[in-house]
Amino acid sequence: MMGKEARAEWWERLPVGIRDEIDGYVLQDAMLAAVRVVVAVGLVRDDVGVGTAQLIVGDRYARHGDRIARAPESPLDLESLAYRAGGAAGRIVAIEAMWDGDTVHDWFVRLLAITADPVDEHALATVYASTAARHLGEGDDCGPRRREAVVAERAGRALAVHLSVPFHFASPDTPDDEAPRWEAATPTETA
Repeated sequence: MMGKEARAEWWERLPVGIRDEIDGYVLQDAMLAAVRVVVAVGLVRDDVGVGTAQLIVGDRYARHGDRIARAPESPLDLESLAYRAGGAAGRIVAIEAMWDGDTVHDWFVRLLAITADPVDEHALATVYASTAARHLGEGDDCGPRRREAVVAERAGRALAVHLSVPFHFASPDTPDDEAPRWEAATPTETA
């Protein structure tokens, strides 16, 4: 993979029109579209694969910072989460928090409603670091845990209690996108 300096040099060699197209997607917070363009123009000529493309687009995100029209953050209040859960097809059997991540947001936690009849999962909210910062107060000490996990656990547990279903978060202390999912949980793991 290219180092930061090589990525900057590669970027400067691109025609202005292509740089504007990629930056246009970045400014719209359309990361995948930007990555697709980078791979399309860089794969054959410069062996720029998806991993390097993500780093290049990440560099552009860092460059544009607050100018990016970010997608609105997920609401985490109980009323909004319950309303979203109410739209799930099927009977809700659990609320689950699970880690995910990407090169733009680092680690984040997704809150899901797990249903039976039909068996499915329904996205309720995504808790990014910025979302967690917005929800935690100044004096709210998370200890060694990541703020995203603390906020997701609080919101998920409150919703689970409201819906009278178990809450499952297999790895609340350490980001792990391969932690056991709800289907694999035993009753002692749901507490």
